[in-house]
Amino acid sequence: MNATGALGRYGEGLAARRLAAAGMTVLHRNWRCGRTGEIDIVARDGDVLVVCEVKTRREGSFQHPMAAVTPVKADRLRRLAACWLEKSGGPPPGGVRIDLVGVVLPRRGAPVVEHARGVA
Repeated sequence: MNATGALGRYGEGLAARRLAAAGMTVLHRNWRCGRTGEIDIVARDGDVLVVCEVKTRREGSFQHPMAAVTPVKADRLRRLAACWLEKSGGPPPGGVRIDLVGVVLPRRGAPVVEHARGVA
């Protein structure tokens, strides 16, 4: 695994712990749907299915991770959510939500983890 992949996996681990600490149940990590792509984290928040995109950046990077969900990325996440629902038997009673977890790794100190609900 290269340094970028390791950074991403580290951020996904932090994000999964944050979601679990918020009372969510992590169902899958790095779930793939053919050529459509990958969902970083699939979780359950009560009766809501959560498709979670995780973006990890080092402090001082060009773009803050919370700015990473563009309209194109949001469309891809919606297609991935539909693929998950098709393969898992349909939507849960509470529907589906797309969240973003942004992780910033400072040069010193603890990582900063932000969770935004319903971004797309």
